[in-house]
Order: sequence, then structure tokens, then C-alpha cells
Amino acid sequence: MDTTFIKGIIPPIVTPVTQEEAIDEKALRNQIDFMIEGGISGLLAFGSNGEFYMLSEQEMAEGLQIMLNQVAGRIPVYMGIGAIRTSTCVRLAQMAQKMGVQGISVLQPMFIKPTEEELRNHLLTIAQAVPSLPVLLYNNPGKAGYPMSQNLVEGLAHTVTNIVGMKDSSGDMTQTIEFIRRNEDVGFKVMCGKDTLIYSGLSVGAVGAVCSTANYVPHLVCSIYDRFVSGDLKGSLEAQFTLNPIRLQMDRSSFPVATKDYANIIGQQVGSPILPNMPSPPDLQDQMRRQLELAGLL
Repeated sequence: MDTTFIKGIIPPIVTPVTQEEAIDEKALRNQIDFMIEGGISGLLAFGSNGEFYMLSEQEMAEGLQIMLNQVAGRIPVYMGIGAIRTSTCVRLAQMAQKMGVQGISVLQPMFIKPTEEELRNHLLTIAQAVPSLPVLLYNNPGKAGYPMSQNLVEGLAHTVTNIVGMKDSSGDMTQTIEFIRRNEDVGFKVMCGKDTLIYSGLSVGAVGAVCSTANYVPHLVCSIYDRFVSGDLKGSLEAQFTLNPIRLQMDRSSFPVATKDYANIIGQQVGSPILPNMPSPPDLQDQMRRQLELAGLL
């Protein structure tokens, strides 16, 4: 299975919505072009920052069709799968495959806390439902409430041919390194899931990063990766240092509203978060604006 395309900066695109909370097609198409022009290597539809948990299957199908149409083969498109119910995840994965995505990313189920066997069966069932489609695991213990273990990931990576990589959002570099080390013999692709650790992840063998910040400063985020792979390690680290205060400012807002706030501040007009989330208060948005100004990005 070809996995050479799995690399670089892949943003979990925000889902622009109208005041009525319908997908804003014009804004979505504009956001895609903005990020592609910024140098991204792929696009993740309905990741955490895409508010997948707020959307119906029909809305996701509608949005994915728009994305695939606008991307028009310029970069790979991945579909985020984050439902709790296994059969729902299977249905979404098969829908995404039929529509023409290049891969899927599967988050461990939120709210419940499955046993290792239950989680393995969940992930295995989804992967087996789309055997010709590359599957990336998505380890996000902060949001799910529990991690994917090293043994679980190693077992799946070595026995399931289309589980070819993962996004690790643990923020624990020891965990990231071990996911890489224990699975490098099968060409397992590990993506860093923390925007503040892109440089660190690349330094230990990650092939790229899934970054929410690429929704609004794609040139800066992509320069971390581009400079690193070209051998300009000093320039890559400098770009990482420029990004970090901007990213860390997001933690003062409720998840995931700050990504849309930042995108709106730079003029992308992606609309508000879906209720019950609301835009950050004016004082926090002023601080976001200030961080962009200090970095020379606004």
C-alpha cells in the first residue's frame, strides 16, 4: 500500500457555518484555497477542530463533497472518524472511501472507556471495513480520557496491512518516540498532533504534523516542516519559536473556538463555533490579535 503521500503539514480544517449553522460553502472553499496557497501537504476533514461531534452524517457528507471538489486532487484529503459507535464509524469510513478520500483518521471513542480488547476490536473492525484505504490511528488521550497503549498500536501496525500510521496528540515526546521506534520496521508513519512540538517530532522521526494553526498561519506552520526537510534546522526552530506563543494563547479559550477566532481575525470569515460553544470574549481576541502582530503576521 502506497503511503508516501502521508507527510508534511495536514490541518484539521475548521467547518465554516452560517448564522443558521449550515455549512457555509463559499467560506469553506475559500478556506481550502487559502491553506493550499499556504503550502499544506494534505487536508483533514472533520477532525477535532472541524467540530465533527456537532455534525450529522448528512452534513459531513455534504461538507466532504465540497472539500473534495474544491481540492480537485491538488493534495490528499483525509476523513476524520470520531463517533463512539463502531457501526457508525464503519458507515462513515465506507462513505469517505466511496467519495474518494485518500485516507481516514480514527479517534478512540470518547466518553466511554473501553478495555484494550474492546478498543482493538473497534479499530480493527473499522480498518477491515475499508481494506484498500490507508488508516491512521488518532491518539488523543486529553479529549478521549485515556490513551492508546504502545502494545495496542504495535499489534495493529504489525498485523493490519492498512493501519499505516497515526497522529499522536499525547504531547508526551517519550510516547511519540516509542510509537516511532516500535513500528519503524513496518514503515509506520507517525504524525505529531501538538503544534508546539512540530520541530521536536520531526527531530525524532515523525513525518509531519496535524496542526490546527495551519488554518490561519499556514505559511508559518509549513515553514517549520519545509525548512526542516531542506536541512535548515536553525530556520525551522526559529519558525517553531514564532508559532508557539500564538498557539499557546489558544489555551485560554474553550476548545475549539480559538481556531475559528484566529481565522476570523486574519479575515477568513469562517463564522462562529457551533453552539453551545461561542467565540472567545473580546479581551481574549485582542490578545490573539496582539500575538499575531508581535509575530509580524497581521
